[in-house]
Amino acid sequence: MIRIGMLTPSSNTALEPATYGMLAHLADVRAHFARFPVTEIALSPEALGQFDAAPILQAAELLSHAKVDAIAWNGTSASWLGFDRDRQLVDLIEATTRISATTAILAINTLFARLGATRIGLVTPYRSDVQARIVDNYTRAGFACVGERHAGLQDNFSFCAVPLADIEAMTLAVAAEKPDAIAVVCTNMDATTLAPRLEARLDIPVIDSIAATLWGALDRLHQPKDGLRQFGRIFAL
Repeated sequence: MIRIGMLTPSSNTALEPATYGMLAHLADVRAHFARFPVTEIALSPEALGQFDAAPILQAAELLSHAKVDAIAWNGTSASWLGFDRDRQLVDLIEATTRISATTAILAINTLFARLGATRIGLVTPYRSDVQARIVDNYTRAGFACVGERHAGLQDNFSFCAVPLADIEAMTLAVAAEKPDAIAVVCTNMDATTLAPRLEARLDIPVIDSIAATLWGALDRLHQPKDGLRQFGRIFAL
C-alpha cells in the first residue's frame, strides 16, 4: 500500500473529495491529510504570512507519524510567492521528515515541461493583483502567458463555490488564445472532472491543480498512473 500525505489549506473543502474520487480508481494508493491555517489569498503581509514554513513543517511532521511514502503541499501559493519558495519548502520537508516531497506548483511546472508547453493559459479564482503576480512569475520563468481569466475572489473558502460552468467558461476563453496547455491554478476550485472533457473538446492539455498534485506525488514515487487516465492527459505522462 502506498500512502501519500497531503498538506492542506485549512479552509479548503474541494481537494479531499476530489482526491478520494480519483484514488477510488487506484487499489493500492491512499491519501492522508493534515491542515494548517489558510483563510485568504491576498498580497497583504498577513495573508502572505500564512505560508511561513513553521506551521507547514509542523503539519508535515504529523503526517510523518502515519508513515506516508511521500508528502505533497496541495496548494498553489508558490505561483504568487515565487517558485523558489516551493523548492525550498520541499528541501525543508525532506530534511525534517526524511520523506520525499513535492508541491502542486512544482508538479504543474514539471507537467508544462513534459508537455513542451511554453505558451500557457492560466485560470484561477484569485484577485487581479494576485493574478498579475502569478503571470509575472511565469513570465520570468520563460513562459508566455497568452491567456488568463480569474474570478476576483479573496476568501479561500469561497473558491470552492465557483460554479463548474464558470470554470468552464474561463477555460474556454483562455483556450481561444491557443495556448500549448492550460492550468487551473487553485486546489480549492475542483476541475478534476472538467479537465478531461475540455481536453476532448479543445485538443489542449488542461491541468487541474488537485490532479497535478496527485500526479506529482505518484511521479515522485515512480508509481504507475495509467489507472487515472480518465482524469486527463497528464496521467499518460
